[in-house]
Amino acid sequence: MSILKSKDNKIARFFINNAVPILFILFAVFAIPMADLSIEYLVAEMITRLARYSFLVLALLIPVIAGMGMNFGIVLGAMAGQVGLIFVMDWGVMGVPAFFLAIIISMPLAVFLGWMAGIALNHAKGREMVTSYILGFFINGVYQLLVLYSMGSIIPINNSKIVLPRGYGIRNAIDLVNLRKSVDRLIPLEINGIEIPVMTFILVAILCVFIVWFRKTKLGQDMRAVGQNMEVARNAGIPVERTRILAIVISTVLACIGQIIFLQNIGTMNTYNSHEQIGMFSIAALLVGGASVAKASIKNAFVGIILFHIMFVVAPRAGKTLMGEAQIGEYFRVFVSYAIIAIALALHAWRKNKEAEFARRSLRVDTEEAAGTSE
Repeated sequence: MSILKSKDNKIARFFINNAVPILFILFAVFAIPMADLSIEYLVAEMITRLARYSFLVLALLIPVIAGMGMNFGIVLGAMAGQVGLIFVMDWGVMGVPAFFLAIIISMPLAVFLGWMAGIALNHAKGREMVTSYILGFFINGVYQLLVLYSMGSIIPINNSKIVLPRGYGIRNAIDLVNLRKSVDRLIPLEINGIEIPVMTFILVAILCVFIVWFRKTKLGQDMRAVGQNMEVARNAGIPVERTRILAIVISTVLACIGQIIFLQNIGTMNTYNSHEQIGMFSIAALLVGGASVAKASIKNAFVGIILFHIMFVVAPRAGKTLMGEAQIGEYFRVFVSYAIIAIALALHAWRKNKEAEFARRSLRVDTEEAAGTSE
């Protein structure tokens, strides 16, 4: 029997299904003592990074349910969120109202971009991940044109602090002084010197409840059916194309909100590339948590964020201890970000091939038994 089906190979199956998180746990066990960082510092960093990245990583779950794999196109939502932040900074809105106004401004754009991406992905069934990746590059070009040439010339921008000296185009770095940590510090809480962003975690908890509830709705069940088999779902009367578009729209809107949460936590926006690595790092974190392109859960998201960002925190210090050069750790973590995606995709392809081989073998055995019975 197949290694993925045999009950005698549960341990092997466990290690195969959890190869990536196991590798990262081993890395953490090895690297944390070498980095010589205090437990308090690591805990504070993990709390900050959970608040910063959770919304973005959770935005990936809905397309996985619909069978569309990892949505590299969440960068479209990130760009929409940044457009909202530019307008909020121009108008001088402060604090929590600025946060929610940025969401209101950017959400229609995120819906439009998600709808457009959904239509494109419907024409690329089976190749959604690479298509969404290329879509990110395409829309990035449009975004660059918008913020570098249109804003200040065609679109009025009156705040001289965010406009280039030539009179149009947005500066490379914008200080988000109007809404820096406005959500994180809305409900102040400090434990042993560690600042806890309570309101941000409340928003993340609301999103988790929404995802759990959404999976039980008619639309959520339709997405699950589409993800399992599009032809069977279509024969059952489910509008497959429309359902897939809605999955991408929801993911893009959540990524838009997630990028605004991310940037208000950091307090500075790099106008032209803050969004570029969002898709890659979010997907890498989800895969590190044990997810695959066919199955992902809320647990995978949180475990992945912790393990992935432990590497980000300790790798430079561990690299300096081992090689005498912190830059080695920087190279290592960039390399790993891409490598784990490649490993996860290769494992997924391997599992699919094994499943197909098992199905063919079972069919052949059944056919031979039927032939023997008929004789």
